[in-house]
Amino acid sequence: MTDPVSIRERLIDCGLKITPQRIIVYQALLESDDHPTAENVIRKIKSTHPNISVGTVYRILETFVKSKLISKLKTEKDVMRFDVRTEEHHHLFCCESDRIEDYHDENLNRMLEEYFRRKRIQGFRINDIKVNIVGQFKVKKS
Repeated sequence: MTDPVSIRERLIDCGLKITPQRIIVYQALLESDDHPTAENVIRKIKSTHPNISVGTVYRILETFVKSKLISKLKTEKDVMRFDVRTEEHHHLFCCESDRIEDYHDENLNRMLEEYFRRKRIQGFRINDIKVNIVGQFKVKKS
């Protein structure tokens, strides 16, 4: 979905005005291998669009978060990362390498939803449940 037409449709679906800068930032997010930081996004964009301002990129990222086009993740080391995947999922955080991977588990989702449905936290409405699993990825031996 990195073609400009698909990106435009996604922005419109989220109620956002289409601008060249927003298309560039969203495309950079989609082309990122991992959950990038704002600095990763800026570095990627600056290689092909050197005139885009850092402030513009930060504002666009925040607009994307507010519109729920993307989400923000805060790592164990207080580094802010961005996630373009909006489907229900959790995250595996490696505390040694700062690597983050998406983790999908329907059984875990059902278990958490059922638990909190039974728990009925007074005066609180749950919108979403995200689990951050912290550990270390094992190095694969060649």
